[in-house]
Amino acid sequence: MSIRKVLIANRGEIAVRIARSCRELGIQTVAVYSTPDRHAYHVRSADEAWHIGEAASSASYLRGDKIVEVCREAGCDAVHPGYGFLSENADFAELCADAGVVFIGPPPEAIRAMGDKTAARALMQDAGVPVAPGTTDAVSGAAEALEVAESIGYPVLLKAAAGGGGKGMRVVNESARLADALEAAQREADSAFGDGRVFVEKFIEEPRHIEFQILADSHGHCVHLFERECSIQRRHQKVIEEAPSGVLSPELRERMGDAAIRAATAVNYTGAGTIEFLLDQEGNYYFMEMNTRLQVEHPVTEWITGLDLVAEQIRIAAGEPLGFAQGDVTMRGHAIECRVYAEDPAAGFLPDAGVITRHHLPGGPGVRVDAGVEEGDEVPIYYDPMVSKLSVWGADRDTAIRRTLRALDEYEVGGIRTTIPFCRFAVDHPKFRDGDYSTHFVERYFDASVITRKGDFDADESAAIAAAVADAHISRATPTNSNGRDSDSVRSRWISRRTRNPRR
Repeated sequence: MSIRKVLIANRGEIAVRIARSCRELGIQTVAVYSTPDRHAYHVRSADEAWHIGEAASSASYLRGDKIVEVCREAGCDAVHPGYGFLSENADFAELCADAGVVFIGPPPEAIRAMGDKTAARALMQDAGVPVAPGTTDAVSGAAEALEVAESIGYPVLLKAAAGGGGKGMRVVNESARLADALEAAQREADSAFGDGRVFVEKFIEEPRHIEFQILADSHGHCVHLFERECSIQRRHQKVIEEAPSGVLSPELRERMGDAAIRAATAVNYTGAGTIEFLLDQEGNYYFMEMNTRLQVEHPVTEWITGLDLVAEQIRIAAGEPLGFAQGDVTMRGHAIECRVYAEDPAAGFLPDAGVITRHHLPGGPGVRVDAGVEEGDEVPIYYDPMVSKLSVWGADRDTAIRRTLRALDEYEVGGIRTTIPFCRFAVDHPKFRDGDYSTHFVERYFDASVITRKGDFDADESAAIAAAVADAHISRATPTNSNGRDSDSVRSRWISRRTRNPRR
């Protein structure tokens, strides 16, 4: 393989996960880190680690120029952006190309085409991919938005043209509320993305969120790896995913898979990507967006297909053709993923950063934990509060549900509140067990009063343990340089022979 050294331009569990696949492929890894992350798990998981800035993402993980500079100095062939941060930044992809560094992701043109939601809708219409009724361009103002809404019927959805993750999004049920909702959506979109454009589309009531994983190489081959059901969400953010979906017939799966391939082909896509659809109660599906990167929930696809998606990304980026055709991809069993966040579900999912005093992972058959921390590490306040992703596999959906519940019961985290109790509530809920749920599951069924504190330490005991663990952690994680003075080096299990001093 032409790629021998990869810089991982990310942090947390996804950086650790990428490093593992690289190691299996015989590829060296370089981590980057901000000041508060100097002793983080992803830093300890890499062969080298380089300091790139202070706590704010804008001063560290979003500094594409610094990351490319590290690539040059560390001798990296390629950059893997993971998800979030710079993963869907076309300018960064171009910056890498200009520096002669392979960007492990799609071409910049594809990122731009799918990053603009209105342009993507137009492309999908031309490619014969169904889109929800609405505008293909951003509306010019309240008058046009009102005209569109009246023509397609209420409720309607206002969406940011440049956004995602629920930012710049409003549901409007009547004309009297449209102007104010449009102004609020535009203001939020401008604040979040620096682009206040908003478009209007028909709001699909009681939808399922179904996405298809695709892989495409630079030799004209594109396949889909079946679907993931991502309808359990809070604040438009996924929290539990499963594969396959329990509501897709083989015929509908084939039609949606073909549409996903057409969508990717329309933008000359290469690499791993995800086509997201909304599925209504009548079985009609509509293109929502394409994520031009690896998804958080990719483990469930790996479980049911037996493929390593990160390894496939790297092979594609190295110019290799896919080693299989669509007919070679088979689906086996059922997988469920629960995202474990440092959040308190009993307090409206408020973040709960702090030192992890206990991190006892579940195990046994069919259980996988992609963690971004170890016991004694700190979940900082500056970044996404994800602790880990728990995913399981079972021969069928019922087995996967029972295994998930067992694994959640085994999983113990101390020092912080987590979403583990919520995940257990959701997976054990009759509507989830029956597969009868939509994207409104959380707002409709979740009652914070049912959350128990199983596994939490007493507050005073937890604080004392946290202080002791933090002191011990800092002590063991502060190496010295060759002169015996404190350095900005990174503690690793193999530091004496594998880790070089990072730059300040």
